[in-house]
Amino acid sequence: MCECIENKIKSDMKEILGKYQNSKDNLIQILNEVQEKFGYIPLIAQKEISQYLNISLAEIYGVITFYSRFTLEPKGEYTISVCLGTACFVKGSEKLLDRLKERLKIEPGKTTSDGKYSLDTTRCIGACGIAPVFTVNGEVYGKATVKKLDEVLDNLEKN
Repeated sequence: MCECIENKIKSDMKEILGKYQNSKDNLIQILNEVQEKFGYIPLIAQKEISQYLNISLAEIYGVITFYSRFTLEPKGEYTISVCLGTACFVKGSEKLLDRLKERLKIEPGKTTSDGKYSLDTTRCIGACGIAPVFTVNGEVYGKATVKKLDEVLDNLEKN
């Protein structure tokens, strides 16, 4: 990471941390805000949190990796998530996931080399009535088919 990016993250972290008392009880809220700001939780941000809250990097890493909401990897411009909850799975969400892996040439949890797409899976988003579903940057696509998925991807590629 170049020094200018590190300095920008450090500056942003001072602003974020300034909103919170330096109590370990604030770790989750701080991580949430960092995730919102950067789209992931960079190592330099973890170090700043560690110093501010006086807790180890290992403890911060443990919290980040325990909660599926947090990520250590930068996300793509478009984050696509496929629900693999029971209703979605029974109605064919695995076919959607297979198509995404084939078309994007990445596995869940990864981002394409051009930084355009990230692929995730989730257990349930509460849209069982329109299963199977996938989301793109939080927008839900229900009663999804591979054809519908391809149409959405084709539209994203035009942007």
